Amino acid sequence: MLEFTNARNKQAKILVLGDLMIDHYLWGTCDRISPEAPVQVVDIKNETALLGGAGNVVNNLLALEAKVHVISVLGFDEIAKELSALLGKNENISFDLIQEEDRKSSKKSRVMASHSQILRFDNESKENINKTSEEKVLECFKACLDDYDLVLLSDYGKGVLTKALLKDILIFAKTKNKKVLIDPKGKDFVKYKGAYLLTPNKKEAELVCDFEIRNKESLEHALKKIKDLAELEKSLITLSEDGIGLYDGKKVQTCKSLALEVYDVTGAGDTVLAALGFYLCFDDDILSAINFANLAAGVVVAKLGSASANLDEIRTYQENISKEHIENSIKSLKELAKITKRLKKAKQKIVFTNGCFDILHKGHISYLQKAKSFGDILIIGLNCDASVRRLKGNTRPINCQDDRAFCLGALESVDYVVIFGEDTPLKLIETLKPDVLVKGGDYKNKNVVGSELVSDLRLVDFVDGKSTTSIIEKIGHLEHSSNRENTANKENTKKE
Repeated sequence: MLEFTNARNKQAKILVLGDLMIDHYLWGTCDRISPEAPVQVVDIKNETALLGGAGNVVNNLLALEAKVHVISVLGFDEIAKELSALLGKNENISFDLIQEEDRKSSKKSRVMASHSQILRFDNESKENINKTSEEKVLECFKACLDDYDLVLLSDYGKGVLTKALLKDILIFAKTKNKKVLIDPKGKDFVKYKGAYLLTPNKKEAELVCDFEIRNKESLEHALKKIKDLAELEKSLITLSEDGIGLYDGKKVQTCKSLALEVYDVTGAGDTVLAALGFYLCFDDDILSAINFANLAAGVVVAKLGSASANLDEIRTYQENISKEHIENSIKSLKELAKITKRLKKAKQKIVFTNGCFDILHKGHISYLQKAKSFGDILIIGLNCDASVRRLKGNTRPINCQDDRAFCLGALESVDYVVIFGEDTPLKLIETLKPDVLVKGGDYKNKNVVGSELVSDLRLVDFVDGKSTTSIIEKIGHLEHSSNRENTANKENTKKE
């Protein structure tokens, strides 16, 4: 994960091209229906105007303390003047705004009442910019590209990013070894050929692939198809509350959503694009970039309207999400039964294993990572203290059940922990109905409790020499040696 101090020591410099617009909000209250028609009457109290479209990407980059250059095409109108004024307010923004005759600059007005959007009306042109505007955009792009770390293209389908212009931009950026990240629009992803990555959401990806993304297999198929279509270096699909799917050319991974609370998803895609671009200015690790983007999106969806997340908010959120994950991962059987029912409907493959996990060590970590690889969700049945004593003797457990559950819940590979008091996990398996049951390699050729209730039983070999028992024995040996040494020292002191 990005060191936040490093992000402040070096300023990211990012070039943004796309459909620039104004997000206009009319804020008010609503407590009656119009006598003229069956519609709500909103009493307007306040009015705000923000950069929207590609401008919302800019807002997110500015919140991350980046330096930004914006290129777009507008009309000769009052909205263009308003956009220019908004851009000119921040010293970290520079811009080239090409103006075109008979073009309407884009403005989206939203009527808001009691934190809800009542109505939206748009004023804009949607046709492609003309050839002259394309040439001017490309000229500006070529003139300033060397001064920036990478390029973000925000395509809202309003005509600025034409096929011809996209082709020229992507070819020229490649000659300069500059990554180009694109938030795409429409069904034709071939026009983005040669980009570093695209950030389509699930619905957009399904439209392009012409099939539904319902499970891990269909997600993998979609990611690979999009990567091939646009000849991308990395393929990515945002999955809303399910996180972000990634295909890096070798394997498919899903990075979990980190949203604690979803209040408004407006502009979350812009946040993801901006956060990915920002992170990649400092580090080429795409998985870490996605985790950073998930954190930024988690901050933004908890706010109302098109919003952004600054570095301090993201850092605080990262700290809170770690605590929240641990607390939320420890569930009662009743709670977990409801969760697994929902997960099964979402076609998630559930993996179950159980044990005492007394003193957490490398063997445990390796075992649990392997278990998680067999599905999407890993659930651990944890023996309670009384159960451990019955199994291991009165000197165990070393750590109490709450401490053991907390340590397991903090592991990235573990999704849920449920404590049980029976000698076997049969009741848990009957209730949760996992798809995969995992046990240690020492169960080979032995009866595994609950194996008849699952479709897939996996045995995982333990790491040689790694066990709680061996750790306890080592501690005991050290204590014994220490006691002998102390006794010898006392005897020598007496003799002296």
